[in-house]
Amino acid sequence: MKLSLQQFIVKNFWKKFFVVAAAIFLMGFSLSFLIEAAWGTDPCSFMNINTANKIGWTLGNWQFTLNLVMLIFTIAFNPRLIGAGTLLNMVLIGYTADFFTWLWKTIGFHAMVSSPEYFYIRIIVFILALILFVISAAVYMNSEMGLSPYDAAIKIISEKLNKIPYFLIRIVYDLLAVVIGLITGKLASNGVQGSMLGSTIMAFAIGPAITTVGKFMKKHISIFKD
Repeated sequence: MKLSLQQFIVKNFWKKFFVVAAAIFLMGFSLSFLIEAAWGTDPCSFMNINTANKIGWTLGNWQFTLNLVMLIFTIAFNPRLIGAGTLLNMVLIGYTADFFTWLWKTIGFHAMVSSPEYFYIRIIVFILALILFVISAAVYMNSEMGLSPYDAAIKIISEKLNKIPYFLIRIVYDLLAVVIGLITGKLASNGVQGSMLGSTIMAFAIGPAITTVGKFMKKHISIFKD
């Protein structure tokens, strides 16, 4: 299998492109709220946030660098998993989260969410952001516009272990990312960033959500029907 330009130009390209771009933007947007709530993010972001914190980088810079390294793995084992969505994911999520995290601090939202007086707002923000992130991630992964290197690695492993359900492999893979994030967080001078709560919830929720949303998209949204 070789990487070709043709695999980037899929059927209904522009319609799918805007759907995927919106979904990935919403992933970064909702991630910024999860960071504010400080009760955990998706497993990949939890790992990257704590690793970036340990080495003194921004989330966007570290996530983009890691994705470049993992992209080599994807090209080597299954380049067909790469598409326009891959490139959007590599750039948009981390830098979008960085921008909105900066914005929330600038306008005072960060201070409000962190205040015990507004604890109920923190709960609402966490729940809504968690739901939005999971749905957005499921839409992007079912779009057939390419996967991020992190998600592509799961797909490659799943293809090799085809007798094991995808969602089980996804859970184990994501839990491993949570463990790595916990280790790098413990090694940082200011400790673990965020909580394992949200990350663990997402580790169990993302796999089933991807399957459920994918079935809905293929049944009810014309541009995604086979």
